[in-house]
Amino acid sequence: MRALSFKLGGKSAFFKKPDVNEYVYFTYNNIHKPALLGLLGAIIGLGGHAQLFKQNGRLKSNGYPEFYEKLRHLKIAITPLAPKGYFSKKVQVFNNSVGYASHEMGGNLIVREQWLENPLWQIMILDDESEAYKKSEKYLLESRAVFIPYLGKNDHFAQISEVKIVDLTNPVHSYMDSLFVKNFDILDGYEKDDETPYLFQEIAPISLQKTYHFYEYAVLIFTNLGLENIPDNTYEYNGKNYSFI
Repeated sequence: MRALSFKLGGKSAFFKKPDVNEYVYFTYNNIHKPALLGLLGAIIGLGGHAQLFKQNGRLKSNGYPEFYEKLRHLKIAITPLAPKGYFSKKVQVFNNSVGYASHEMGGNLIVREQWLENPLWQIMILDDESEAYKKSEKYLLESRAVFIPYLGKNDHFAQISEVKIVDLTNPVHSYMDSLFVKNFDILDGYEKDDETPYLFQEIAPISLQKTYHFYEYAVLIFTNLGLENIPDNTYEYNGKNYSFI
């Protein structure tokens, strides 16, 4: 089994949580799969959410956005390269002064966003021999992009480095080195040797609902605790286990 591996990061990032829409906009701690597929779609030139349209006052669509329709089958492993998986965050305050931004006097909207600071992830994409994978591999290896990739918003330019092909094998130990979907029965409580135990978890998007493109969620975990059962689609590279979601 082979995979495309690269590092993805930037000076800042913002992956908006849709459940809070007042005073401060919060971010997910990690890039999630729908956002990562959107980034890949931008690189290889696929259409995005502009495919949505309004009809009779209701939000409609003609199916998934092109990037998601063509890339959603890809299996991807995401590893936060931060102590215990947690990135520093800071609330940024700025003005949106376009005339339609706010109904307040002057049309000025004060925006408060929580940004990730210097995020960095190890990304792996499993080679499923599809045309979408082959095109993504080609563009990344050649450092090409149709549209500029960014981390959540166009304020946050993405930096991609160390792109390479790696050979994967079956897992050889009971620890995970990437994010994986939580199963309450799999933790056995034994941390890696000479490490303080930690467990980071976050409810994050893993897919899009087809009709209205709402996020569909799962609990994702990053931990050095051993597992009783390794998740499906887990492979080993260079002594580390990666879960492909």
